[in-house]
Amino acid sequence: MLFEQIVSIDLVLILLFSTKFECKTSSSGHYSSQRTRTNVPSGGSQLPNSLLWSSSWLSSDSNAWYDNAFNESDLIPDEQRLLAQLLRNYDPSARPVYNASDTVSIAFGIALTQLSDMDERNQILTTNIWLEQEWIDQRLVWNASDFNGLTTLRLPCSKIWLPDIVLYNSADDYTQGYYQSKAMVDNTGHVFWPPPAKFRSSCKIDVTFFPFDDQLCKLKFGSWTYDAAQVNLTKRRDSVDMTNYIRSGEWDIIRILVKRNDVNYTCCPGIYYPDVTIYVHIRRRVLYYLFNIIFPCIWLSILSVLGFWLPPDSGEKITLGITVLLAFSVFMLLIAESMPATSEMVPLIEIYLTAVMAFTSLSIVLTVYVLQLHHSGPVVLPIPHSFKYSLVHYIAPVIGMRKTVEIYAREHNLIETDAVYRCFYRATQRLSDSPRTNSINRKIKEKQKIKCRQSNIKYREILREYRIIVSLLNEFCCESSILSHLFN
Repeated sequence: MLFEQIVSIDLVLILLFSTKFECKTSSSGHYSSQRTRTNVPSGGSQLPNSLLWSSSWLSSDSNAWYDNAFNESDLIPDEQRLLAQLLRNYDPSARPVYNASDTVSIAFGIALTQLSDMDERNQILTTNIWLEQEWIDQRLVWNASDFNGLTTLRLPCSKIWLPDIVLYNSADDYTQGYYQSKAMVDNTGHVFWPPPAKFRSSCKIDVTFFPFDDQLCKLKFGSWTYDAAQVNLTKRRDSVDMTNYIRSGEWDIIRILVKRNDVNYTCCPGIYYPDVTIYVHIRRRVLYYLFNIIFPCIWLSILSVLGFWLPPDSGEKITLGITVLLAFSVFMLLIAESMPATSEMVPLIEIYLTAVMAFTSLSIVLTVYVLQLHHSGPVVLPIPHSFKYSLVHYIAPVIGMRKTVEIYAREHNLIETDAVYRCFYRATQRLSDSPRTNSINRKIKEKQKIKCRQSNIKYREILREYRIIVSLLNEFCCESSILSHLFN
């Protein structure tokens, strides 16, 4: 039994040795010089003597494949041979220089393709960018004539050294990284790696002049671990490539600046870290907000003024005021949903809406008071002297109703009977030294005193006076509301 096992092992060794010997004798020279494929007869192929035992179950195609397997060195493409040569003993963790004191210079640039979103509430700018990074890798150099004139090779980025350039002010996590696109390598060692990426960067939002606001956001790119002595980051160009930019429907790009900086951080004193900072100046497009926020607010402000022009008998003054107040509240909620929850700045439009809501609330209070005066009950109290005096002497001249009050006082003979209307005395008194005129005037005064003592006449006079006071208040509230809207 042992003897049979030894014999079988000897046969296998002889078979392997004869196969190896025939493969070596069938090819001559270096494997790279043999670029012709071995012709295989259509009816089969002649196998080595050691493989004749298997010819009974191998087809012609299998024989051809098996024959090519022995001549595997003659079928390797140029790119595959070059890739195997370049990546032999290549460590992606080491910088692509032979001398440790040399600096790797990285030319960095971007091509902006789209402003995806501006999240004002969370203060995040989302952009689609094609990164452009190029450097010299001294380990990726070859002679193009040795590979049939092959000068450019696309290598997987995971196989070579890559700079650890990150977005410093990123609002996203760093676990996603860039798209693993291939790097383009020249025979001189020049490496160009353009991965597309979507960045979410933090941006300080100033919404003071919303929706007529400008924003200045920055994207700071730099190496996270290498300092300027190891990796020198430079600008690839002085501007941003906007060839493939897709215009945003909400923001217009006013200007983009590219600036290189050398920063010394507190963690590493005396060591400078270079970075390339891109400043993006954008301006909001206001057409959408004009038709959805600005114009409705103006129309509601006009409606709040028109409430004072409604007659008290209509019964809709308070309803109109409350409706306008609720509409302003809805607009404030819509604006507050898109604004950042910060106390550093408050949009002027919110201040305007708050002021208009305050004046609208005050107008509702004054409307209630005016209606109470207009619809006073059977028990009528005289108007307070101080209140009536301030209306007649101060408010009426300001709002242009002095002439109306004067006519009212003259028609109802209030100039001589009421001290409040005594200011119109000189305008109505006719000077005369005739005794007849004086006696007539005394009789008139006596009659007026008798009439004033009668309760029914006094009742009517008080009601009429209330009406003129209501008219004064209504006109004053209307003009005050108009002035408040103009100043806001």
